[in-house]
Amino acid sequence: MSATSLDQIISLAKRRGFIFQSSEIYGGAAAAYDYGPLGVALKNNIKAHWWKTMTQGFDNIVGIDAAIMMHPKVWEASGHVSNFTDPLVECQQCHKRFRVDHLLGDDKYLPIKDDADAVLTAVNTKGCSGCGMKNKFTTPRQFNLMFTTNLGAVENEGSTVYLRPETAQGIYVNAQLVANAMRLKVPFGIAQIGKAFRNEVTPGNFTFRTVEFEQMEMQYFVKPGEADKTFEFWKTERSKWYASLGFDEKLLRFHEHGKGELAHYAKAAFDIEYKMPFGWKEIEGIHNRGDWDLKRHSEFSGKDLSFFDEESKEKYLPWIIETSVGADRVTLAVLSNALCEENKDGEQRLVLRLPKVLAPVQVAIFPLLSNNDDLVNKAREIATTLRGSFRVQFDESGSIGRRYRRQDEIGTPFCITVDHDSLNDQSVTVRERDSMEQKRVSIAELNSFFTDQFSETL
Repeated sequence: MSATSLDQIISLAKRRGFIFQSSEIYGGAAAAYDYGPLGVALKNNIKAHWWKTMTQGFDNIVGIDAAIMMHPKVWEASGHVSNFTDPLVECQQCHKRFRVDHLLGDDKYLPIKDDADAVLTAVNTKGCSGCGMKNKFTTPRQFNLMFTTNLGAVENEGSTVYLRPETAQGIYVNAQLVANAMRLKVPFGIAQIGKAFRNEVTPGNFTFRTVEFEQMEMQYFVKPGEADKTFEFWKTERSKWYASLGFDEKLLRFHEHGKGELAHYAKAAFDIEYKMPFGWKEIEGIHNRGDWDLKRHSEFSGKDLSFFDEESKEKYLPWIIETSVGADRVTLAVLSNALCEENKDGEQRLVLRLPKVLAPVQVAIFPLLSNNDDLVNKAREIATTLRGSFRVQFDESGSIGRRYRRQDEIGTPFCITVDHDSLNDQSVTVRERDSMEQKRVSIAELNSFFTDQFSETL
């Protein structure tokens, strides 16, 4: 069994309908991708598993869906208007732009980030990765990552609003309303899945860094003295979640933010990193945000966002422990973790070993011969029966071997073949993806057979 490259993942994603370049017929849109039928199914399954884990797994965590465009003052209060910037340089030879931290790497950039002359010397010494020239970079300047638009009937007469760069602020401004409506007491959590937008200058590595992406965030509100303990609790819980997705623990690690890396609001921060084909990369952040967010929104809105402690009879601002997952990044990591090439019994195949409940197609159904009406009708009858409980695909195109290979590549756990014996003994051949083992199963028992198989996972 061999690991796969990013090129193999991209090729499979396009060939099998997981992910396409956005607007490809027009040459493609930079850093934007469209999820095809199998891709959207896979990502939806991942999001559903996260949502179930967070909102059904705990009796004090509820969900919301906040608006993408919020009052502009939200982003002033959050610090995004003044602080959500990245250092940018431009090559005067080829006119390509680069983020300094990406060009140098955090280990070289962070120690000198406050010294503009040292930064310029460092990037000029490294040279442009586009044209190879050195000493051609402009002085670094800060570049705000938020997209702006105008809300109003006539452009420039309406107010400037922002496409949200994160989903967390929608939770903070609704925290009191949610707690009151749902009768929640501290500690409690609010979960949300939604789109966010960042005007990335140097996107790349397929869907890992894009201008439009989805976040799965949960903000947990605690008493200040319980923040450290709760922070460790969520580190453990989030590790369990990745194990449930079938990730090899050797490909996951925690990265603690040092003083130079910590966001201005953070008391502590850890990234969960996955070893992508292009290196160790963050797929989730776990942060102790203190009371910074609620304090700022209280100041800017003039509303008291504190909570009342019945025991101490005191009001206080809760501290917040955040878990923030990139849905697109996790989907890419799942594909990377599951895709492998193997030689089994002298047979070479590409197989996507997805966890059973994440698979876009759970059961594929084949008539042995596509030109035999009796076999086709029996196979369609079985497909109709199973479709109410499982994600089913009917396939009658090509040889059985070719159909098996197609299903292996999209991660289908089980394939059913309806053959001539099926018409007599009312049983079918069920083939398992990973072991490639085959067994006869009664048609009448298929529903219970697959129910048992899929209930064992996640």
